Amino acid sequence: MCGSNYPLSIAFIVVNEFCERFSYYGMKAVLTLYFIHYLHWNKNLSTAVYHAFSGLCYFTPIIGAIIADSWLGKFKTIIYLSIVYVIGHVIKSVGAIPDVGDSTVHISLSMLGLILIAFGTGGIKPCVAAFGGDQFEEEHTEERRKFFSIFYMSINAGSVLSTIITPILRGDVQCFGGDCYALAFGVPAALMVIATVVFIAGSGLYNKGPPEGNVLLNVCKCIGCAISNRWRRPKNSPKRDHWLDWAEEKYSVYKQCVLISVLWYFLPETSYSRDQNGAEGAGPLHSITHMLNALLILVFIPIFDMGVYPLIGLYWFTICLFFFSQDPNSLTHNKMVDVQPNNIHIAWQIPQYVLITAGEVMFSITGLEFSYSQAPASMKSVLQAGWLLTVAFGNVIVLIVAEGAGMEQWTEFLLFAALLVAVSIIFSIMSYFYTYADPDQLNKLFNEEANEGNMDDLKKEKDRMHMKDLPKGTKM
Repeated sequence: MCGSNYPLSIAFIVVNEFCERFSYYGMKAVLTLYFIHYLHWNKNLSTAVYHAFSGLCYFTPIIGAIIADSWLGKFKTIIYLSIVYVIGHVIKSVGAIPDVGDSTVHISLSMLGLILIAFGTGGIKPCVAAFGGDQFEEEHTEERRKFFSIFYMSINAGSVLSTIITPILRGDVQCFGGDCYALAFGVPAALMVIATVVFIAGSGLYNKGPPEGNVLLNVCKCIGCAISNRWRRPKNSPKRDHWLDWAEEKYSVYKQCVLISVLWYFLPETSYSRDQNGAEGAGPLHSITHMLNALLILVFIPIFDMGVYPLIGLYWFTICLFFFSQDPNSLTHNKMVDVQPNNIHIAWQIPQYVLITAGEVMFSITGLEFSYSQAPASMKSVLQAGWLLTVAFGNVIVLIVAEGAGMEQWTEFLLFAALLVAVSIIFSIMSYFYTYADPDQLNKLFNEEANEGNMDDLKKEKDRMHMKDLPKGTKM
């Protein structure tokens, strides 16, 4: 593309992401006003539903990641969930038409539409970024890193334009005798249709890797099987050396994975991390181990990523809500009070926003690239989902502090500043001891481990069939 090492398929992915983000943020820009002025909810209920929807959008990526890595692959997952996404937008737009039913129908359609949108946007989030990274050849690592910057730029370009355009459509265009929420929701729906069509149009250019099976999911099954078998074991059953041994008959390989994953991060020099020749990093199931270590690095991200950003947005949202929800006729009856002017100029906020924005840009782009590069091919969507889950937990933290703690505003900002300092120190220490994995070597190790596991399964199946064919008296 343009004489560079960027494949042409990247253009379709970037345009798709731009339209999808326009669709999502354009709908959210007028969502709270829709709750208050159209559904006639109070401010507390509107705020609660708004943040519950935002949180759900960042908890559902783990579902899309598991579907993509385990069953459908990224390409089909993006298409199917995009269709769900479009249906949600259409239902949401229909619910904003006054002539369609009564208030109960409007609320039902709105909630159903929001749930479908949450599953659609959350499900495709981890897949699109990882799918974009899959389009590059192994030797084009530098171009792939720059792609995440372009990808993040398309996200913000779509959100900025939609946040400006959608409120204008609601306020300046009148339909059905009032503000045209149907149009304000219909335009984002049309953009999501365009996003889906653009993505499908590039189908012939994509590098579509088949689903390779999600090792992390099998590890979870291994743990569940061990717990279940141990709970249901007969009284006279022999003792096992470790509680995970109760899953050994079905998940012998993944039992090792759980043990190694715990030891790898804290005891890197243990024998679990070396092969028979003493080479570090080639131990069994190293790929899932390294991915769990990468997830461990993300544990403290919620405070750093969303500790201050949504809190500032929350207060701007409250201020805007106050002005938009005032009745102009009622303002003339209020008593005028002489208030002393604030001696701190509002321009003092500019350096704060510049620094926060710079930190957000560097942090988010690096996080996208880190989440992609530190996982094998079968788990890239899962690690992307882990990165997105930090946003969900960050919003939960903000809601708990801002809505439940009952602190004054300056106390909340001071609390988050202290948390950011503490987490930055802990995060710096963890990052210093973190060992980066070479993506190509990680995929190679994963393929070797998967082949070893398949060979063991084939051997067991062959032995089982052989015993089945023997006469009854000779099976023992």
